[in-house]
Amino acid sequence: AVMLLKAYGFTGETDRMALLDLKSQVSEDKQNVLSSWNNSFPLCNWKGVTCGLKHKRVTRLDLGGWQLGGVISPSIGNLSFLISLDLSDNSIGGTIPHQMGNLFRLEYLDMSHNFLGGDIPVDLCNCSRLLSLRLTSNSLGEGVPSELGSLARLEILNLGRNNLTGKLPQSLGNLTSLTRVIFSSNKIGGGVPDALARLTQLVSLRLGMNKFSGVFPPSIYNLSSLEILSIFHSGFSGSLKPDFGNLLPNLRRMHMGRNHFTGPIPTTLSNISNLENFGIVFNKMMGSVPSSFGKLQNLQYLALASNSLGSYSSGDLEFLKALANCTQLHTLLVNGNRLGGDFPTSITNLSTNLWKLDLGMNLISGTIPYDIGNLISLQKLMLDDNLLTGPLPSSIGKLSRLVVLNLTSNRLSGEIPSSIGDYANSVPCSPRLVR
Repeated sequence: AVMLLKAYGFTGETDRMALLDLKSQVSEDKQNVLSSWNNSFPLCNWKGVTCGLKHKRVTRLDLGGWQLGGVISPSIGNLSFLISLDLSDNSIGGTIPHQMGNLFRLEYLDMSHNFLGGDIPVDLCNCSRLLSLRLTSNSLGEGVPSELGSLARLEILNLGRNNLTGKLPQSLGNLTSLTRVIFSSNKIGGGVPDALARLTQLVSLRLGMNKFSGVFPPSIYNLSSLEILSIFHSGFSGSLKPDFGNLLPNLRRMHMGRNHFTGPIPTTLSNISNLENFGIVFNKMMGSVPSSFGKLQNLQYLALASNSLGSYSSGDLEFLKALANCTQLHTLLVNGNRLGGDFPTSITNLSTNLWKLDLGMNLISGTIPYDIGNLISLQKLMLDDNLLTGPLPSSIGKLSRLVVLNLTSNRLSGEIPSSIGDYANSVPCSPRLVR
């Protein structure tokens, strides 16, 4: 076999020449990082290079985070035994050479966090053994090639933070081995292909910061294995299915803020027993905040701000009593809604891990509960723009970690408790007390 390889000219010398050419395209001020890449050292001892035991051909190239500049030489396509290529976290510009499609043994390709431009070469689809393709944080443009749908073994596809346009191709539905897909922070439009429903192994789907249109993608409801779903600022509209939580029972993190969603928050979200983070800020959600959130014992982050939740009446804050069961809750944002009624004393039973609480810009009345000081981890407390009356409780002085206290535009009276001056580590705050 070795004789056959030599007969066709495929030897370690081919790899040596390819790597030296690759080095020659690195900006001169960074070439010293590759100083071991010379004829005085055996190829397989070069820094960042790994060779196979049998044929001594280059199988891995690990150059991630080396601060390399310049461009990628087309000669990289001659490293025909390459299985893994990591060029991430550098300052490489130019385009992705189409010759990379010659690397038919390639399984792992990471060129993320560079300055690569142009399009995604269709030739990459010849790398039929690819398991992981990461091109995030570059300046790649044009559309997502439909030919990517031929990479049947692909498990990770990360094209986030580029300038990709057009629509997602239906052929993505052929990639049934995918577990992680990231298209966030591009300029992709249109709808999400129905064919995505076939990606039943998906654990993470990130589509945020794009220009999609239409309702919440029906295909996503079929992805029952999903643990992470991010569609933040994506252009979606319409209401969520009432049985949302039954269809996607394995979610841990769900970020749906800054879209155009309407209707109620599905009460079935409480069936997502492992849900840790849920955000749906800046939408048009209506109805009540489900008290069933209290069933989510793993809930850490709940952000419902800037919607139309509540009816400016008593009962709007009932959910706070239920949230006392969420002992891991550290962030609760329900500001900018239509919540009314008296400030319930049950808020003092919330998690002692709570560090950020924002109930501002509602129509909450009554007094601030005396035992607000029980929330000992609070760093940010925002109660501004409500109808709160009465004095500021002295127990607030127990909040030794408090950095931000916003009480502006209320009807509070009395003096500022002297205990506030006992803060050891807080930034000075000056609540506006309206008499």
